Amino acid sequence: MSNLDRLGNTMFVSIHPDGEGFIGRECPDPNCSGYFKIEPGTGLKGKDLPCCCPYCGHTGSHNTFLTKEQIEYARSVVLNQVTDALIKDFKRLEFDHRPVGPFGIGLSMRVEGKPSPIRQYREKTLETVVICDSCTLRYAIFGVFAFCPDCGKHNSLQILNKNLELAEKEVDLSRKVERDLAEHLIADALENAVSAFDGFGRETSRIHANKSLKPARAENVSFQNLARAEKYVRDLFGLDLSICVDLQDWDLAWRCFQKRHLFAHKMGVVDEEYLKITKDPSAVVGRKVVVRPEEVLSLTRILRILGSHLVQQLEMHNNPVTGGG
Repeated sequence: MSNLDRLGNTMFVSIHPDGEGFIGRECPDPNCSGYFKIEPGTGLKGKDLPCCCPYCGHTGSHNTFLTKEQIEYARSVVLNQVTDALIKDFKRLEFDHRPVGPFGIGLSMRVEGKPSPIRQYREKTLETVVICDSCTLRYAIFGVFAFCPDCGKHNSLQILNKNLELAEKEVDLSRKVERDLAEHLIADALENAVSAFDGFGRETSRIHANKSLKPARAENVSFQNLARAEKYVRDLFGLDLSICVDLQDWDLAWRCFQKRHLFAHKMGVVDEEYLKITKDPSAVVGRKVVVRPEEVLSLTRILRILGSHLVQQLEMHNNPVTGGG
């Protein structure tokens, strides 16, 4: 049997994980073509499970998510083995007939050449590593928010909770340092908590925009102002954001959002507008607004409840609303 025959009609090429244990994937949807990585062995168990693009949600067979570099690599491996087999087979045909007699003619054949080279590649470095809190798949993406490539669950709530945990760690650290640094950490924790909820709210509204009466508007909403966010959710999705917490908690969260506005735009100094809106008895115009550690911890608790409520309601909400402003 020739070397070429031994290769058979089917060849299998292994795609090996990178140094971090990831294998690259690329969305086959030409409108996306997003690149991400997954760690084999984590996530759902079973055969022929589909893959979900973390960016656009396109779902299909894992074989359709091979990257262009992986395909070129696989082709080069096959070509390398085929050309190597051909060279070895032709080597068997080599001969060297020396001339016989005074007028004899010698004939010889030598086979030269090397197998076609293999095109090596390197997986890209990505920005965020996520372990899905639903199926435990470990995957890497550009950006922050994504659908899990295995179970398809979106990670917006998981990212919110992770960022709220970081804000709580800042508050804990503030109890162990000097006053000036402590005040900075508490203010930073407040800003980070509000920013985390804003990012979460924007992304959650975007991925559920098709359930809204105004999809284009739902893809571009802001959650930096809690009162406006409540109105957006009601007008666009017909849902009540505040119903899951009592009035006292809602007022506390709303006031924290207003304080965050002062830190973002006024260096934390109280102005007439803040005093008029909040009627905060501890605030004095021209002085820094007071933010207590317990206040930030209460805010993170409330935002977790609001976030869970919003995701749960939107996942249950199948049809666009028929009313609203």
